[in-house]
Amino acid sequence: MTLTGVMTGADHQTYREVPFRVRAGTTSVSVAFNYAGKDQKAVIDIGVRDPQRFRGWSGGNKARFTLTETWATSSYLPGPLPAGTWTLILGVPNLRKDGRATYTATIALDHSPVFHGFAEAPLRAGPGWYRGDLHLHTEHSDGACASHTGQKVPCPLFRTLEAAAARGLDFVAVTDHNTSSHFQDLAELQPYYDDLLLIPGREVTTFQGHLGVLGMTAPLDFQLGGPRAPTLGHILDQAEAAHALVSINHPGLPSGEACMGCGWTAATDYARIPAVEAVNGTIGAGPLSGIPFWEARLNAGLHITAVGGSDNHDAGLPPARGVGVPTTVVHAEALSQDAVLAAIRAGHVFVDVQGTRDRLLEVRAEAGGQTAEMGDGLKAGAPVRLSVHVAGGAGGRLAFAGPGAAGLASAEPLQGDERRTFDVPALARGWLRVDVRGPDGALWLLGNPIYLARP
Repeated sequence: MTLTGVMTGADHQTYREVPFRVRAGTTSVSVAFNYAGKDQKAVIDIGVRDPQRFRGWSGGNKARFTLTETWATSSYLPGPLPAGTWTLILGVPNLRKDGRATYTATIALDHSPVFHGFAEAPLRAGPGWYRGDLHLHTEHSDGACASHTGQKVPCPLFRTLEAAAARGLDFVAVTDHNTSSHFQDLAELQPYYDDLLLIPGREVTTFQGHLGVLGMTAPLDFQLGGPRAPTLGHILDQAEAAHALVSINHPGLPSGEACMGCGWTAATDYARIPAVEAVNGTIGAGPLSGIPFWEARLNAGLHITAVGGSDNHDAGLPPARGVGVPTTVVHAEALSQDAVLAAIRAGHVFVDVQGTRDRLLEVRAEAGGQTAEMGDGLKAGAPVRLSVHVAGGAGGRLAFAGPGAAGLASAEPLQGDERRTFDVPALARGWLRVDVRGPDGALWLLGNPIYLARP
């Protein structure tokens, strides 16, 4: 809706309250305000009230603001958005006696739980490989770090963001346990971190496993097995309605007193799960790795993206164990929340297990005029030409996995920046993945599959 009006000299140093209606079920209220007469030193300040309370005042320092249940533009209070008559508060600290200032307030009421990001525009335009961490904890759950005097204290969110920026990451998802209180901090800090995309996340921590939910700010039930969320399907319904990305976190960890509910035991329709945290922290191999769990889903015919997350709880840890280890690297159309999450859903992802700044893995398959990259499907009625590009992998070796990888091998160590091609038999089907391993066999880069099917 659009509210318009005129202020004159008679309104100098007075307030005016302009009413507007908010319907039940509104999920966000956004106001964009503009006025004329600034060349004559006219000043109109703004604030807002809901039917029950004062919600904030930004004076003349903001031309737009948004309020939701879980976050609001700084200067304003998050919380329920009650239906009824709201008022836009206009204050006039200055308007000359003969002055005249017309104003326009455009008010947008959203009724969808879908959230497109705290940044109003992509932080970087154009396709590219963007590096991030999808699993981080702060003071808003159980994150802790050293204070100025060295005492262990709840770790402020900005410390995590500073560590991410120092590592050169392009995006982070802050995923505190079962809460949304950190969304307000993210909303306030995104304008400052204008080269680091801040994605709201939650780690839905249940007694039957932990689920990362990314890109959603609407309320979300987490009490799996109780009346609010009797089944996992109820949680997934809410996440899907908000177009959130869900990922099963650290499925290879055991559940017990040392890590309550950490392993994944929930009854699950895996066709509704777009991602699995295959690499959690420094666990890239062994019995606690999530890779076997992920590969079992691939062998069942599902297309699920492998991602990584540091699961960092202390932003002050040394770089080898800190924020960004591992790094999830996505080939996205832009550095925006929608583009990054879409790239993960599509499987255009590899995991840099050691969290380097520059290692790169590009995999491309061609057959019968079709092309595919990691995460894509390919009908392999003709021989497949597989092209692999690795940068920053000097001394490492290519490794192949999956039913479609039968017969593929590459023994020669990689150079610093190298491209290699391979021929895959025409009868190959299933999934085919390319990894990079170090001289000692340790996993450096975990690729996502290309899916091969007969025509």
